Amino acid sequence: MGTVLGGMRNVRWHELQHAYGSASQVPGMLSRIAWGDGPTAGDALSDLDRWIGAPAVFDATVAAVPFLWELAATEAVKDRAGVLDLLATILAADAADHARRPEWTRAAHEAVAEGRSAAARLASAPETKETQAVRDAAARLLAALDGHTCAACGGPRTA
Repeated sequence: MGTVLGGMRNVRWHELQHAYGSASQVPGMLSRIAWGDGPTAGDALSDLDRWIGAPAVFDATVAAVPFLWELAATEAVKDRAGVLDLLATILAADAADHARRPEWTRAAHEAVAEGRSAAARLASAPETKETQAVRDAAARLLAALDGHTCAACGGPRTA
C-alpha cells in the first residue's frame, strides 16, 4: 500500500461494521479513492458515504476517518473535495440515527474534529483552478466544525 494509507493494515476491518455488515471492504474503497481515476474515486466515495456516512455512523466510520483525512491532504488524490464532503457528512450524522450506539457518533465526530488543522490548511491553500474545489469544501467543513454541537457530543444540535 505504500506510505499513503499504509496504516490501514493495522486495523482489524473484518471485526468492524458499516451500514450493511462487515467493514472488510472499506480498505479497498479507501484505496480506490487514493489511486483511482476520477470516476473510480467517485464511485468509491459514493459507496463509503452509504456504508459509513449516512444517516448513521458505525465503528468502521471511526476507523476510516483518519484515513479520509490522509486522503484529503494527499495532492495526488483525484477527488479531495469529495473526501472533505464525506467528512462533513460524517460530522452531520445524528446520534438519534443510531440510537443503539451513540458512542460511535461521538467518536466519529471527534475523529473528524481532530483534523480541523488539516481543513484549515486546505482552506487557505494557494488559490488555483485545481485547488478551488478543495478550498471550498474545506471552508464548508471548517464552518460545520466551528458550529457543531449535537446530543452525542454534549449539547443540542444546531447544525
